Amino acid sequence: MTKFSANLGLLWADLPLVEAIHAAKSAGFDAVECHWPYDVSARSVARALHKAALPMLGLNTAPGDLSKSEFGLAALPERREDARAAIDQAISYGAEISAQAVHVMAGVTNAETAHDVYVDNLRYACRMAEPYDITILIEPLNQHDVPGYFLADTKQASDVITEIASPNLKLLFDCYHVGSTEGDIDNRFRELQPLIGHVQFASIPDRGPPDDGQIDFPSFFAMLDNLGWNRPIGAEYRPVGATDASLGWLADPGYGASR
Repeated sequence: MTKFSANLGLLWADLPLVEAIHAAKSAGFDAVECHWPYDVSARSVARALHKAALPMLGLNTAPGDLSKSEFGLAALPERREDARAAIDQAISYGAEISAQAVHVMAGVTNAETAHDVYVDNLRYACRMAEPYDITILIEPLNQHDVPGYFLADTKQASDVITEIASPNLKLLFDCYHVGSTEGDIDNRFRELQPLIGHVQFASIPDRGPPDDGQIDFPSFFAMLDNLGWNRPIGAEYRPVGATDASLGWLADPGYGASR
């Protein structure tokens, strides 16, 4: 049986986070994840998760100044102290809500020293996260949606993971970004599976629900099951209209869920 996580950065984004957690439970999701929950007290989120009996799979480090298109700080040489502060914030918050992972966002940069800065900050994140049993995730983003994002594809990400060689550093495999940039998500997943810590999905090209677009998600989910992937897969798509109206796929046995 395939398990699914609701990414509350996009699903039920019109609701306060605590209410969105309960909406995900009512809809039949097995877990939740979020983007930047920092405006809501961690205690309130922890209570809501406990009441809903849902795990929080992960959250992102703060994106920096979105008005300047930073979209993360970890690879920006001029923002090293702010990147470390964002990592500390995410791990502290994540520990309080028993989050399983923190996605450290690289940011938009073409600086010559970006790679070295990124690696140093990821090593720092892995050290800080280890006592809390939190996994650090890195996610390549496609260059159409986020032009200039430092971590551009899974080859670059796998090289970084290999270089750092920390057991709690993993790849966030987002079918939308990987498929948009590299295509053939089935083979890419098979090749990268030992490095993967979390999977997310949305349709291509519009980042909508999985029952539309170019990817055969029932087949992909079946492949994951056959390969022994048993962790919840993150629904990180943009609903057209109300989230509840976009969830027909969740009740469709073709997608592998038992609801």
